[in-house]
Amino acid sequence: MTPSATYRLQLQPDFPFSAAEDAVPYLATLGVSHLHLSPVLEAVPGSTHGYDVVDHGRVRAELGGEDGLRRLARTARSHGLGLVLDIVPNHMAADPRHNHALREVLREGPGSPYARWFDIDWAAGDGKILLPVLGGRLGDEMDGFRVDGDVLRHGEQEFPLRDGTSGLPLPELLDAQHYRLCWWRLARTELNYRRFFTISELIGVRVEDPEVFAATHAKILELVRDGTVEGLRIDHPDGLADPAGYLERLSVASGGAWTVVEKILTGPEPLPAGWAVAGTTGYDALHRIDGLFVDPVGAAELLGHYRESASPAGDRGGYWQATVRRAAYRVVTHELAAETALLTRLASRVCAEDPALRDHAPWALRTAVRELLVRVPVYRPYVTAGGPRTESAGAALDATAVSDAKAVFAVREEASAVDVVRELALGRLGPGSDRAAFCDRFAQTASALRAKSVEDTAYYRYVPLISANEVGGDPGRPAVAPEDFHAFCARLARDWPATGTALTTHDTKRSADVRAAVAVLSECPGRWSRLVAELARTAPAAPDPQLAWQAWQTAFGCVGFPAGEQAARLAPALLKAVRESGLFTSWTEPDPGYERAMSDFVAAGPAAATGPARELLTEFAATLAPHVRANVLGAALVQLTMPGVPDLYQGTEREYLALVDPDNRRPFSPPSPNAPASAKEELTAAALRLRRERPGVFGESGTYAPLAASGPAAGHCLAFCRSGEVVTAVTRLSLRLAESGGWRGTELALPDDGVWRDLLAPGREFSGGTVAVAELFDERPVALLSRGAPAGTSDPG
Repeated sequence: MTPSATYRLQLQPDFPFSAAEDAVPYLATLGVSHLHLSPVLEAVPGSTHGYDVVDHGRVRAELGGEDGLRRLARTARSHGLGLVLDIVPNHMAADPRHNHALREVLREGPGSPYARWFDIDWAAGDGKILLPVLGGRLGDEMDGFRVDGDVLRHGEQEFPLRDGTSGLPLPELLDAQHYRLCWWRLARTELNYRRFFTISELIGVRVEDPEVFAATHAKILELVRDGTVEGLRIDHPDGLADPAGYLERLSVASGGAWTVVEKILTGPEPLPAGWAVAGTTGYDALHRIDGLFVDPVGAAELLGHYRESASPAGDRGGYWQATVRRAAYRVVTHELAAETALLTRLASRVCAEDPALRDHAPWALRTAVRELLVRVPVYRPYVTAGGPRTESAGAALDATAVSDAKAVFAVREEASAVDVVRELALGRLGPGSDRAAFCDRFAQTASALRAKSVEDTAYYRYVPLISANEVGGDPGRPAVAPEDFHAFCARLARDWPATGTALTTHDTKRSADVRAAVAVLSECPGRWSRLVAELARTAPAAPDPQLAWQAWQTAFGCVGFPAGEQAARLAPALLKAVRESGLFTSWTEPDPGYERAMSDFVAAGPAAATGPARELLTEFAATLAPHVRANVLGAALVQLTMPGVPDLYQGTEREYLALVDPDNRRPFSPPSPNAPASAKEELTAAALRLRRERPGVFGESGTYAPLAASGPAAGHCLAFCRSGEVVTAVTRLSLRLAESGGWRGTELALPDDGVWRDLLAPGREFSGGTVAVAELFDERPVALLSRGAPAGTSDPG
């Protein structure tokens, strides 16, 4: 069944199934139809997220095991709720202590029946799998090894020994294994297994193999078939060799259970029409909703102030596309060097097997691979070797990308390597298994490159308006025009009516309420710039001005953090930001001096609980509070009533201020039954109950129609009607609205028939026809109207 709304709970040892069970009565009252659970299969002990699966056949014991999950499902069902599970087909934890399948591969080598589970290039490792797990070079770590029966131990790590090798001297024992233990830094250039992005601790799984699919999905499918689970969320489909094939197989095996995929769409990129899913997890909706509350003129002015204040180099945070390109070059030549080397080997082998393709030097093929990868404008092309040509795949490697890649070559004839690599990437060239392998791995590597260079690097370098730096967003064009939003919603209603929509997730870098606050700065760029200058005079100097700009925006967005939490929560998030950016320090090459200076600045300035800087921030935030509130309520109502299935992240029905993980993954705590409901919670509950009570209005057969305001402030009112029965109206850019004189006679045209009741203000009614927007928003900056039924009839829907 299709949910009316889902509620995401982050399970962890401190919030197991029993805690989720305790929250069921509250969530049922709130109005959602399904609990959306983070991964539930057995994971590395102590994991706080569950994406490091070690056993697909067991429900995680630390959460309460299968009995606990089934009890939760029964309790949920008794309250009218179902379960949606987040599953992780792309990867597992690369920890042989807990991952039995990997352990057997390490023990038995390529002859193990489990070897087919993983993408391992045995030839590149001379018959061994590289394990980059040592803190130093092997020679410096030898004293740390000890043999214990049939395992080799090193600190807390353990590795299975090949039969008959336990009695060998240590150097010979190490050489006799099917794996090579090495310094962790070698992963960049020598790793020979597919991993999740650049995380060597997560090894890729070959679910395109029917036997591997069956083994890794048996428990999940059992839970679906017996009714314990009613829907699925698919993590990172772009990591798979054949996403379309996987999703089709899963749909058939699950009986067509409602399924959404964590697919990040770029710009106008559509979700592939042939995918057997209900839609995405909602980052495409998040970008459009957020953009409604960004002033394009003010955002451009804010960018100018940022460049003047922070003086970033053009490709190090000054210009968006240049920043992305430089970050991509860095990632593809460093963190993904091993993946690039594999693609070069595959291309070289294809060329060697075909006389017509010979004499392309490995360096030329490597250059072509690199130059095309950094120019893929989306996460990846979708194509299978020898399969039909698709317009979207060709667009991912278009003529401009080819021409620009060729321009890097000094000799024109050598640039023909670009044509070879493009045709290989699109599955059109070469014979045999190497062609298919290249096609798959190019797409998988493109996805990892896009994620690491954009989400995890450029988003932390280009920071004029940090609310725009969100998964699926476009910081270079942060504003979304109302007509573009309406067109997006019309496409959803037509093509993907049961898709997911989201505002906050476990992966968002800032919660929706933090972003809503920061977005207001696009309406007062000059005031913000002057405040930053004044803050700089009251606090210690930051080690770099880009950090200062980002840190002060972060502090403003989180000004509502509980007293005493600013330092404990801002400091880790900002440290993560500067390490991810890689401009002055990084995870792998930290600069202690820079990080000390950063810590001192944050503690005395943005995270200070008292003092002049805190007073300035608090006073500034107070003047903007009504406009932040308008953004928060507006974004929430739009998400809850637009086409699609809204997913609420735990706690976001109330004010929810959170930064990047782990800050946003703290255990969930339902509110006290006696706690007064906030305006946001009242709005959320009203919209959720309406969705549940009137599924025909919001479901797959529901319609979407923009409503037009008229008058001097028409652009500040966004409104739409669902199925002719429910109207959503919100205020956008309320600060600019107030500064320009308010609504001044602006009117909204409601559908003509009947009486429209305001569900957020009991007793308020409006007749069909035009209504004064000032009257509509008299009590709050949003309105949710439901058509009243004529006398003697019941409400439709």
